[in-house]
Amino acid sequence: MAMRCVTALIGGYAAASAAATLLARVLPGDRAEATAWGMIVSFLLYAIIGLWSFHEPRLGRVLLCLWGGALAGVAALWLLGTRP
Repeated sequence: MAMRCVTALIGGYAAASAAATLLARVLPGDRAEATAWGMIVSFLLYAIIGLWSFHEPRLGRVLLCLWGGALAGVAALWLLGTRP
């Protein structure tokens, strides 16, 4: 249960943060507006991730989805580079 709590808190934050940053990077328009939308979506996504991580019966699937999603988001951001 402790591993599930740590994964939900830290892994969920990492996945939501990577998704929010990626969303702010790919949204068209002004940087400030794209960042604001990314932040708004990140709060909802973090709540959904936290609830799902305690609902899912398999801890391995939770670990894979959260940490894998966070790493995939960071890799996509690294490949995209800085915003022109």
